[in-house]
Amino acid sequence: MSFSIRPAEMADLDTIIDFNQKMAMETEGKSLAPGTIRHGVLAVLSDPAKGAYHLAKGDIGTVGQMMITLEWSDWRNGNFWWIQSVYVRPEIRGNKVFSMLYRHVEQLGRQDSSCCGLRLYVERENIHARSVYSKLGMMLTRYDLMETEF
Repeated sequence: MSFSIRPAEMADLDTIIDFNQKMAMETEGKSLAPGTIRHGVLAVLSDPAKGAYHLAKGDIGTVGQMMITLEWSDWRNGNFWWIQSVYVRPEIRGNKVFSMLYRHVEQLGRQDSSCCGLRLYVERENIHARSVYSKLGMMLTRYDLMETEF
């Protein structure tokens, strides 16, 4: 099975919404409000400053996605690219779709002088994902994530 990676376009809106809803349910048991997720994805597709989606395409259509958002690092005078909203269709998993998306974004980041690295969140219990990320050259940091949601 062969795949290609491309930037998302406005025509991909419904696919990205569907993937985000499936990912939220699968990973956190959350049902996303349809209007909120639609406006959220539209905001990214309409404003590159908010982020960018990259899609993996195969013979059966879109099979995976990854969103990149930016975090300015004054220590490094550059942006960390945060990997978010990753989803690969269940029947395609195990075919290195995430790895292809990651390598594509990594290459773009290395070519962009304003990018100082890639980051992502990973659940402590998700041993499989942690293994995949390690094989791609990522390593755990010293920091735990804390948040306040509104």
